[in-house]
Amino acid sequence: MMKPVIAIVGRANAGKSTLFNRMIRMRAGHTKSAAITESIPGVTRDRNYGDSEWDGREFIVVDTGGFYAEDVPLEDREIVRQVKEQALFAVEEADIIIHLLDGKEDINPSDIELANILRASGKKILWVANKIDTLAKENKALEFYRIGADEIIPVSAMSGYGFDEFMDKIISSLSFESHPAQSAPPAEIAKIAVTGRPNVGKSTLINSLLDKKRLIVSPVPGTTRDSVDSICSYYGKKYLFIDTAGIRKRGKIYSIELFSVVRAVKSIEKADVAIIVIDASEGVVEQDKRVAGIVEEYGKGAIFLLNKWDLIKEPEKEYKRITGILNNAMWFMNYAPCITVSGLEKKRITKIFPVIDEIITERKKRIPTPELNKLLSRILASKPFPSYRGRELKFFYITQTGIEPPAFTIFVNYPDGVKAHHIRHIEKKIREAYSFKGTPIRIHVKSR
Repeated sequence: MMKPVIAIVGRANAGKSTLFNRMIRMRAGHTKSAAITESIPGVTRDRNYGDSEWDGREFIVVDTGGFYAEDVPLEDREIVRQVKEQALFAVEEADIIIHLLDGKEDINPSDIELANILRASGKKILWVANKIDTLAKENKALEFYRIGADEIIPVSAMSGYGFDEFMDKIISSLSFESHPAQSAPPAEIAKIAVTGRPNVGKSTLINSLLDKKRLIVSPVPGTTRDSVDSICSYYGKKYLFIDTAGIRKRGKIYSIELFSVVRAVKSIEKADVAIIVIDASEGVVEQDKRVAGIVEEYGKGAIFLLNKWDLIKEPEKEYKRITGILNNAMWFMNYAPCITVSGLEKKRITKIFPVIDEIITERKKRIPTPELNKLLSRILASKPFPSYRGRELKFFYITQTGIEPPAFTIFVNYPDGVKAHHIRHIEKKIREAYSFKGTPIRIHVKSR
């Protein structure tokens, strides 16, 4: 079942980012892990979407202000344009819209403009007055009833005043049964997200796959509002393709980057494997890296698909060049295989199916604990780890603790002594021994 999406909208300086950060910290507090991770420049920095959890319920939060420079003075006309764009995004994508109002200021025309657009959508809206941090200041929130709201929720995103009640209101307003289980595909069907930046050929690729005579297609209602996912049968085996191609049709209306990221998150979250489509004629760009980072962050299997290969004049020479660039740019996903195709000319597109099968098998692979500990002994013997604060760093044992993606836990005497580059070395050795092709692996470090 897809997680519901909550969009925070409001004019500049209402406190959208502060509220967003407080909401996603709730999720972080529940799932804090000893896994050693590194920030990936251009991928994990400055995110404006994130998972949140409250009372055991999970949902995705989107800060629609994240792509706007809120500290830059703008003319009123520009402010109206921005709030309209936020509203259009929220109406399109969100299950609940939070209209955040600045409780330190009076209601103004842009607040009313935004409220009218949101109200006409028919979506569930929560009107929230921010910067209300004491009971005495709650009277200020009463002024916002002029906007036409049934209820104004007072909160301080900065101090946390009223936050618990605000989150309870979100949970009571969400329908977690909006995508009932009977509409979902059977668990044994591989779910494939076709993702990538706009205009790389995702739509053409999907259409080419569906046009193949060997592919038997039946429509399944999609969970994204303007797409239909398709179940394809290739030599008797079924695959669900999650079509996110609709992103590129919105570029002239909405913030294209915001749409790309949120649509990618929504499709990747429910997939087993993500096909990251890259325009071979343009090479690897920063937004390709951002999409790949989302796939890695959600722990999904991955395939890099170099599309539009028919436009390449010297294929052999160009393949060496572009894969070299790909390996450098996507250093955090060097485990992902790379395939060249032409969606337009329908060349080599069915090569993806055996690779998908292989990755799904790798994601479910389990390694016996005795084998892992023999490998760990060999790793430590070949490259002893440095001491930690003058004390010997002891590795007691390693065991596999999960699949999809494969996860391992190493028990040591001083977890803080195991650094990110140590984990990368251990991961490299695990992959040399057991492959885990096409899937990320997670390595956690704990004290015994």
